[in-house]
Amino acid sequence: MPYTAEISRTNPGCFIFLVDQSASMSDPMESGETTQPRAEVVAGAINRLLTELSVKCAKEEGVRDYFHVAVIGYGHQHVGSAYQGVLAGRDLVPLSEVANNPARVESRTKKVPDGAGGLVETTVQFPVWMDPVTNGGTPMTRALGYADTLVSNWVDAHPSGFPPIVLNLTDGESTDGDPTSAAIGLASHATADGPVLLFNLHVSGTGGAPITFPDNEEQLPDTYAKLLFQMSSVLPSHMRSYAASQGHRVSETTRGFVYNADIVSIVEFLDIGTRATELR
Repeated sequence: MPYTAEISRTNPGCFIFLVDQSASMSDPMESGETTQPRAEVVAGAINRLLTELSVKCAKEEGVRDYFHVAVIGYGHQHVGSAYQGVLAGRDLVPLSEVANNPARVESRTKKVPDGAGGLVETTVQFPVWMDPVTNGGTPMTRALGYADTLVSNWVDAHPSGFPPIVLNLTDGESTDGDPTSAAIGLASHATADGPVLLFNLHVSGTGGAPITFPDNEEQLPDTYAKLLFQMSSVLPSHMRSYAASQGHRVSETTRGFVYNADIVSIVEFLDIGTRATELR
């Protein structure tokens, strides 16, 4: 059975987030009761996920390095680390170092249940590792090539481990050529536990209802959505099971792809796409 390798401190897993930072990511999208630029919604979701991963891997002695995590931005003349602060310029970073080195911690207001059926505002501390950036084109082919180098080195160093998971979050068409061959090359790397997983989240400006984790491309409205679907890996069985438990209709050909994501879909995409096997 592929994708069943135990993840431990001696055999860690690897997440690589590819974040579109092109100019069109400044376009607005619905976020709860408000409207925010796409880049802000995506950055907020990734910052929240890094916090949740850190909590999930925390033990009495601190955060254990079950994962190494890269956040790679791609936009105007730039493909590289999107970390800010102490981690700026670094690619794959052990999770304990991520947890201990946010660029800053912001105070944000959040509505929580008041116990009497209503909501009350409270202040929460929100660590920030990456900021929204919007500038220039969408060099997705280069970004996938950048991830390919990281993945190749990781697989060489961890040949029996859980395969790396790459999550690409984008709103538009690649501006540096057809990314298909780069995606195929990336997904061709494998450990003894299976091939690398590439998942894609399409924050589209085309409109229409979100389509989450489809098993075919029939309902997808345009060529580019279909291309990203074709580039996406089939969800492993444990991720399919979790997606089904969250109300998604899945099959053995369900792919790690979401079209026209709203904020709920983005959070679910990151949650399901980063599901790993048991941690030891």
